[in-house]
Amino acid sequence: MSVKRVLLKLSGETFSDNFSSISICSLTRVAKEIKSAISSDKVQLAIVVGAGNIWRGRDKFVERVAADKMGMLATVINSFALNDALEKVSIKSNVFSASGVCGFSENFNKERAIRCIDDGNVVIFAGGTGNPFFTTDTAAALRAAEIKADMLLKATQVDGVYAVDPKKNKNAVKFDYLTFDEALKKHLKIMDVCALSLCMQTNISVTVFDFYKDGNLKKVLDGEKIGTLVEV
Repeated sequence: MSVKRVLLKLSGETFSDNFSSISICSLTRVAKEIKSAISSDKVQLAIVVGAGNIWRGRDKFVERVAADKMGMLATVINSFALNDALEKVSIKSNVFSASGVCGFSENFNKERAIRCIDDGNVVIFAGGTGNPFFTTDTAAALRAAEIKADMLLKATQVDGVYAVDPKKNKNAVKFDYLTFDEALKKHLKIMDVCALSLCMQTNISVTVFDFYKDGNLKKVLDGEKIGTLVEV
């Protein structure tokens, strides 16, 4: 079995709970799920984190560019929280930021990031794409392409992609498989159009799955049919 290089997209909400934007219990769970999933030497993992637990860029009270920059900085905070949680479970990791945060993290460098991945470290990408008007989903697609990932995993709170919101419609139909063309034509809320289009162009499959169910990350990486697979 060849080594899989995987990009995992985690939302900021993954790190929060009902009481705090960054929860120790939530971070510990995330770290343990990751450790279990990469316990063999057959998986190389990179992670892009969101910032919705701290700040959402599209805030009507703040000008869009400024709001997006605030969101990018919030991803750096989440990245260091995750880095610390991984170190506590004996996983070596590196944080790279799209926009330099002097004295805190390395600037993103593709070759350096790939060397860290090849050395067995988990690599965490912060700062989005480094530009306003682009989501962290697009950042995940971009970094996946740059490091030549075999697949992109989008961690969510639902067990896959549905035609309509399953929380609002109990009869919502789940898709087990979609092509990128189908996802784009149906306007399904998987990732934004830019992210989906980039994954389609670079032929990187996307699996949307329920990260909140213990063991699901490992199941996906072991090849079990979990969630919804989107590919060319």
